[in-house]
This record gives sequence, structure tokens and C-alpha cells, in this order.
Amino acid sequence: MNLSPNFTLEEMTASETAERHGIDNTPDNDVLMNLRRLALFLEDVRTAVGMPLRINSAYRSPEVNQKVGGKSTSQHCRGVAADLKVKGMTPDQVVRAIIKADLPYDQVIREFDSWTHVSISNTKDQKPRKMALIIDKTGTRPFPNAKD
Repeated sequence: MNLSPNFTLEEMTASETAERHGIDNTPDNDVLMNLRRLALFLEDVRTAVGMPLRINSAYRSPEVNQKVGGKSTSQHCRGVAADLKVKGMTPDQVVRAIIKADLPYDQVIREFDSWTHVSISNTKDQKPRKMALIIDKTGTRPFPNAKD
């Protein structure tokens, strides 16, 4: 099922952890609506970076999220966050492209210098926080020179 021109429900709910542990990772209707909003946002990210996106993780059921060590408040559980990579781009370059494009992100995070986490607001009526961060083994901190 296509959620947008370039993103499917299958890729937005794919989880090796769910498969390995026999966990149902099927979203409910509210999460499905959020995944549609997220997929449309990811279309804008794709345009901003000028390349296809590889989704590592998007929706995670609470049980899957717990198995991967995610926080109970993770936006992945609501279907409003995705971890992604872009071939030929570093996570820093992806973060900067999203910021430069002035997309309505809630959070954009360079995580462990390995992937980029992006999220939209938890509800369609909520204003995005526009938080640009780095998370790594030393902790969480603001993304430097986020506006450059």
C-alpha cells in the first residue's frame, strides 16, 4: 500500500526485530494516518536532499520499541518519526539539507554519526518544535550552527 508516491506502508513498518521475535508491528488507524503525514513529509525531505531515502526504521509498536531499547515516549510509536540514510551523504549533510530547506520538522537528529532521525509533530495541528540535535555516546546536544 502506497502512503505517498515514494513510500509504502510495508517499508514504514518493516522491522527485523518484530520478525525475529514474532511481534505484530501493524499500526492502528491513528498511527496509519500519522504514517501518511510522515510519508508526505519524507517526500519533501527527498526533494531537499535530491536523492532517494533509505528508511531504516519508522513505525515501531510499543513492544518492538522496547525490544530495541527505545524510550517509551518515542515518536516512532506514534508513526511520526523515521530513521534514514541517504546514499552518498553523511548524516550531517542530511540534517543541514533539511534545516536549509526550512521543512516543518519537529526533530532532526544526527544519531551516532550513522543515520538521521526525522520527525513531524505528533498531531497535524501541533506546531513543529524545529529541534536540531546530535545524539551520540557523549549524550545529547544541539546541532552546531544549525542555521548555516
